[in-house]
Amino acid sequence: MDALRKQASKLRDQVAKQQQAVIKHISGSGYESSDVMVIDEVELQRHQQLEKLYRSTRSKRDFQKEVVKVAETFTALGYKQIEAGTKFSEDCCKYGAENIEDDLLSKAASLYGDARKHMEKEQEELNRLLMSQVLDPMKSMIVGAPLEDARHLAQRYSRMRQEAETQAAEVSRRQLRATEAPNPENVAKLHAAEARMKELRANMAVLGKEAAAALAAVESQQQKLTFQRLVSLVEGEKNYHVRVATILAEVEAEKQHKESAPPVFSIEKSSNKTAYFLAEAVHAFNAESGKELDLAVGDYIVIRQMSSTGWWEGECKGKAGWFPSAYVEKRHRIPSRNDTAEVY
Repeated sequence: MDALRKQASKLRDQVAKQQQAVIKHISGSGYESSDVMVIDEVELQRHQQLEKLYRSTRSKRDFQKEVVKVAETFTALGYKQIEAGTKFSEDCCKYGAENIEDDLLSKAASLYGDARKHMEKEQEELNRLLMSQVLDPMKSMIVGAPLEDARHLAQRYSRMRQEAETQAAEVSRRQLRATEAPNPENVAKLHAAEARMKELRANMAVLGKEAAAALAAVESQQQKLTFQRLVSLVEGEKNYHVRVATILAEVEAEKQHKESAPPVFSIEKSSNKTAYFLAEAVHAFNAESGKELDLAVGDYIVIRQMSSTGWWEGECKGKAGWFPSAYVEKRHRIPSRNDTAEVY
């Protein structure tokens, strides 16, 4: 009868241990957190170090996943932009080629269509950079063997520590029984429990160092690689936006040049006779083409034509050409200075 009671008590203990292990496995994060001193202060510090490293590497891995998710989103949006932009570029160039008589709009459409084509090439370059410099290296590290191996070592240490905690309780229980009933059977069981505890202690010392070194190496690699990939992401986006801004600036400069260019013929002419008048240069103007006229401050110009674009045509010192009207002011009479004659 006593034997049955002992067997029933042993079975209850085993079931309780299994239930506790299952609960810990389900509710735990992979490494069991505990402040219980299983062996000594050194082991407790090792356990706390492993717990910190385990959580840190998991946090960095989760952040790497977020970076990958964002880079994948940027890439997907980039391909959609390339598809839409390429189609619009083709439409602009087609309109410019088929509507030459619509001089202003056709030139603008062709100009923007060509710029759009170059912008999509820059987007393709950004997508390639995101794939090679961010996505591929980050994915490789997230699912790489070093991280998984280090985490498995830490998990093995955690399970071994739980086993040692249970074994320490078993040793205490065997010591109590051996003290109460110091028969050969209880003493033998106590020695077996102590031997198992000694074995666990030695194994934990070796495994703890190995797991801590592996996790520390992975954490350092995670930090270095993630920082480098973030820098690559920032530099790639910066270079993309700078190059696109340059393309658009060239389009804007070309647009302004076309709008500000001097007219080929006079827009405002009297029906019978051009009404000439005198103007004085109040700002210096440097001609950029053969159609334009150099002006120095104080020059007097005979104005012969005026354009609605803000350009005037006149003659000064024997030369004729166009210049911005904002650079001169009208004069109502010829000055009495001797150099006025040079105007004519």
